[in-house]
Amino acid sequence: MIHECTSPQQPGWLELRQAFWPHDDDQVHLDEMTAFCAQPQRFGQFIAVSDDGAPQGFIEIALRADYVNGTNSSPVAFLEGIYVTPHARKLGVAKALVRTAEAWARERGCIEFASDAAVDNESSHAMHRALGFAETERVVFFRKVLATN
Repeated sequence: MIHECTSPQQPGWLELRQAFWPHDDDQVHLDEMTAFCAQPQRFGQFIAVSDDGAPQGFIEIALRADYVNGTNSSPVAFLEGIYVTPHARKLGVAKALVRTAEAWARERGCIEFASDAAVDNESSHAMHRALGFAETERVVFFRKVLATN
């Protein structure tokens, strides 16, 4: 079953985010979740739960009006994060979450859905391909520090 997250108190949402982004502390997660819920026309977030109510996975998407690599339209729905718990993988949870996100995006006038993954994250690449995404390009980002504080 898929539930829309309309409050940071949505059962399971914080737990799933912590598993996917463990480097962020709880307050960072809660601040982002609060900001997303405050802008429902720009951000969508959904969790999948098992029949007994256990969280199985989540997806967060955003509408992006800036240039999104590999796309031709605007706004573009962008998959900001997707995670499925290890015990729920290969059960169609990611597919159900992506279909829900696609419907959310279509309701907002999007005709393209984009995402990204680290160049070396082959399992994410495989998941994206299995969910119908096509690779558009590979990029390595650079930066140069001009001044220190």
